[in-house]
Amino acid sequence: MEFYLPDINRYDNMPYQRVGRSGLKLPRVSLGLWHNFGNSNPLENSRTMLHRAFDLGITHFDLANNYGIPGGTAEENFGRIIARDFRNLRDELVISTKAGWNMWPGPYGDFGSRKYLIASLDQSLKRMGLEYVDIFYHHRPDPETPLEETMGALDQIVRSGKALYVGISSYSVEETKKAAGILRQKGTPLLIHQPVYNMFDRWVENGLMTVLQEEGMGCIVFSPLAQGLLTERYLCGIPADSRAAGPAGFLTAKDIQPDRLHQVAELTEIAHERGQSMAQMALAWNLRLPGITSVLVGASSTRQIEENANALKKLDFSNDELLRIDQILGKPLKK
Repeated sequence: MEFYLPDINRYDNMPYQRVGRSGLKLPRVSLGLWHNFGNSNPLENSRTMLHRAFDLGITHFDLANNYGIPGGTAEENFGRIIARDFRNLRDELVISTKAGWNMWPGPYGDFGSRKYLIASLDQSLKRMGLEYVDIFYHHRPDPETPLEETMGALDQIVRSGKALYVGISSYSVEETKKAAGILRQKGTPLLIHQPVYNMFDRWVENGLMTVLQEEGMGCIVFSPLAQGLLTERYLCGIPADSRAAGPAGFLTAKDIQPDRLHQVAELTEIAHERGQSMAQMALAWNLRLPGITSVLVGASSTRQIEENANALKKLDFSNDELLRIDQILGKPLKK
């Protein structure tokens, strides 16, 4: 494998935005290492994608303990690539990981106990060969563990130096407000929330963005392309090599409904009028909200990473475009 020498112009075209009221900035487009970075995918392809992303100014790589097939292999492969290509660039990267979903057998490998979160981060650091991560998330709310314990674990993790910042993912509006209050009392700010948000799932607009602004938190959204549905990939059927054609995943063939595809086709017309692909317009639409710090994209090729980064060339929308988009999205679907 050849030696990686990053592009000297990598910071010229990528805009960075401050995360809430913190001192940290994230690229407007960040790369998620969920699909396509485990052992089921060639390591060299993962390596090439990380190189290209960094060359484009994408400095934020997002993982979780259970990413990859089997779980944990995304972090292991990322660690191999870091050791070979990015060890001297560590201070130019923002690396995040998470814990909250089932990771190992027994009662201590899931949800939000202090025991699970701290043990999981120790395992993640070992897999990646890192001394610390920049952001550590609780991946989902735990209905049984007291929130004070979960937030206390995040506070302990920051004070131990194993993470510089902490965040939460998929918390409701009220859970977010309570979590931020607990950590504020402990003197460890809750940096960021990672919710799902896209044209088909707009729940964050119903109060979450207001709470994040009040608490001084940032927001990085996952699934901004609705697992690929908000692209042109499925307009002419389900490709054999697509995510929806696979045996498992969050996007399945049954999600590719005619009414949804009709909406995507109409939205694509607006995107093309704007000089963008459907995926690029969907990312720009996410970033139209001032409280959205970054969009978290997945990729299976360097071409997809380049396409997503090019969404930043046109982020503005006219009032007419936004009205047309809302009219399309507001059409009732058949059940």
